[in-house]
Amino acid sequence: MQRRFRQVDVFTTVPYRGNPVAVVLDAEGLSAEEMLGFARWTNLSETTFVLPPQAPGADYRVRIFTPGLELPFAGHPTLGTCHAWLSSGGVPARSDVVVQECGLGLVPVRPTADGPAFAAPRLLRSGPVEEEVVERVARSLGIARADILDAEWADNGPGWVAVLLSSAQEVLALRPGIVDLDVGVVGPYPPGSPEAFEVRAFFPKDGATAEDPVTGSLNASLAQWLLRTGRAEAPYVASQGTVLGRAGRAHVSRDPDGTIWVAGGTVTCVTGHVEL
Repeated sequence: MQRRFRQVDVFTTVPYRGNPVAVVLDAEGLSAEEMLGFARWTNLSETTFVLPPQAPGADYRVRIFTPGLELPFAGHPTLGTCHAWLSSGGVPARSDVVVQECGLGLVPVRPTADGPAFAAPRLLRSGPVEEEVVERVARSLGIARADILDAEWADNGPGWVAVLLSSAQEVLALRPGIVDLDVGVVGPYPPGSPEAFEVRAFFPKDGATAEDPVTGSLNASLAQWLLRTGRAEAPYVASQGTVLGRAGRAHVSRDPDGTIWVAGGTVTCVTGHVEL
């Protein structure tokens, strides 16, 4: 069966400089095994499948797969799927927000001057990281334990361990070994720089270490941590993907009620149909 397909570059306004997500529209009738098989074939960090909503108030439902498993939530797939759904004729119930249903629940996505923005979902796990884990992360990153200024669990679906280094340059200089956890690293740029932070995301894949170009879920959980501890002031911009030759930009803002939003540009790079 032919199903509508989009491949969207996210956290960029320039094609092929962000993080791509494959989006299968009209995904009704596909089993989880078929979705996982197609995600494995695309070999992108995530592939999404759009379905009719089940929860009251949702505009559509999405299932998010890596090449190895299903995720309850992920950031750049949320923005890319919303872009693909709207550009293929989706009409939200409200003009000011699109409500996405995913494994984590309902996630609002709203338009901004910096691209669509998703509301940072609640953290499933937060708080200090056990010292043994911090030491393990330091070894896997190839740095001294003393180089990690702070570390927190930042799990909002993907189970990130977030670590803070003293500068963006230290983040850019990382050459990790083998990681066995999903590790997000952040370091500040000097005051007055165009971007406030440099972010990198590492995760285990096939016995090696992979790096994600631009990571919405990580930037959302980092924002919750950095803003809560006074290390950041909203709005701010984080750059990611620099070492990989990308130019990802995550725009973080906060409403008066405390809701944190993560925005980024979205660009359709491939339009067509897939046989599934």
